[in-house]
Amino acid sequence: MPLPYDTTIGLEIHVQLKTASKMFCRCSNDSEGVQPNTLICPICVGHPGTLPVINEQAITMGARMALAIECTINPQSKFDRKNYFYPDLPKGYQISQYDQPLGIGGHIDIEVPAPEGQRTSAHIRFNRLHMEEDAAKLMHDGADSLVDYNRGGTPLMEIVTEPDIRSPLEAKTFLQELRLIARYLGVSDADMEKGHLRCDANVSVQLDQNGVRVTTPISEIKNLNSFKAVESALIYEAERLYQDYIAGGETQTRKNKITVGWDEQKGVTIMQRGKEEAHDYRYFPEPDLPPLHFSHEDIDALRASLPELPAHRRERFQTEYTISKADAHILVDDKALAEFFEKSASELAEWMSTDGVLSADSQTKSYQLLANWLLNRFVAILNDKKIPLVDTKVTPENFAQLIARIAEKKINSSSAQEVLGIMIDTGADTDQIIKEKGLEQVSDEGLIKELCEKVINANEKVVADIKAGKENALMFLVGQVMKESKGTAQPEMVKEILKGILSK
Repeated sequence: MPLPYDTTIGLEIHVQLKTASKMFCRCSNDSEGVQPNTLICPICVGHPGTLPVINEQAITMGARMALAIECTINPQSKFDRKNYFYPDLPKGYQISQYDQPLGIGGHIDIEVPAPEGQRTSAHIRFNRLHMEEDAAKLMHDGADSLVDYNRGGTPLMEIVTEPDIRSPLEAKTFLQELRLIARYLGVSDADMEKGHLRCDANVSVQLDQNGVRVTTPISEIKNLNSFKAVESALIYEAERLYQDYIAGGETQTRKNKITVGWDEQKGVTIMQRGKEEAHDYRYFPEPDLPPLHFSHEDIDALRASLPELPAHRRERFQTEYTISKADAHILVDDKALAEFFEKSASELAEWMSTDGVLSADSQTKSYQLLANWLLNRFVAILNDKKIPLVDTKVTPENFAQLIARIAEKKINSSSAQEVLGIMIDTGADTDQIIKEKGLEQVSDEGLIKELCEKVINANEKVVADIKAGKENALMFLVGQVMKESKGTAQPEMVKEILKGILSK
């Protein structure tokens, strides 16, 4: 059922960069599992007289991300002081960028798994990408509030969208795509649960009131730290804005943006404060840092360093390997899985070409077979055994060899699952396992015919049912022949031979 209002959403995303050191000092940027306040120095805790130094690795990562999302790199950008007082900001200001950010403009296109009646694709524009340092981390323990300065000074990219997002589902899908791009670039793990990726969401709703189209004031939902929270908070706040407006509440008179928090346990937003404007922060140029300069040659070199990005890889997997759109999405959404698939596909082409069975049709079918076994069998076993793909003993070459043997009908599906399980446990060679276990399919027509006749003679009632028109009973006989052959007979050949004998 359509909602009685439209939703307009813009996002402000903070991405923690995966650099070796902090943004303006040499302190380690790897604070996970480290005791509080042990990765700090006079610079990142704001002691008087200290001087920051720009982290070149962070700037390079930010610029590569900007290019990946089609931003224009500013030939000159600079850092500014953003002044506000808070316990997690020891200097009393944050070093950020204001009027000359690293990147401006840009966009990405997303596909949205939306229900009928909603748009299934969206073109989301960016306003800017700028660099800044993170604040420290506040920890609340009962009546006490503690500050861990380990996170203070961590390099951040802030990426701001235009208000182009039209639903909470689009917002979640967009964030997932942005996370994937950051991971493909290697600039961030972008794990929301660990705080590598955080999001503030601005939302308003539009509705018809007495024949006039009206827009509610904007609510900014702060520090959302999971995709579920982003979607749930936006659903709740959009509905709250609508209900408040039609009830004649404060949204009919309020002019300014407000900031609200999201209570995950209660599933509600909580009023925090009025939203500051830019002039409240008293921005001015950071006097201790020089401006950044990018030449055309610098930008071209950065662009050339970009890897294949997720959207292009999905499209290429569908065209080059003729796999389904759904499988391409699942594969590409995990970079390690996509790379394992691609290496296996290359090895599979070699195996089947060497064995002399590689036609255009068999190649197409074998790639889809590879995707099916990788996603539905291999990954499922790894998940059951809690083995990360990067730690598996199975190489792309051996996995491709297994798929080649299935495609050539040298082993059946049941035997292939047994082989795969042994490969995962031992890393042994596919053909070696097949030989040692005696799993190669029997294609000797004479031998299979003998087994079929034996089974027919032992199951007179089933044979009578088949001849009486109960065709499903044939599969019972197929199963019995497979049992007699210890699973090594080719099922298709068994079925055809049984039909031939019974038709006489």
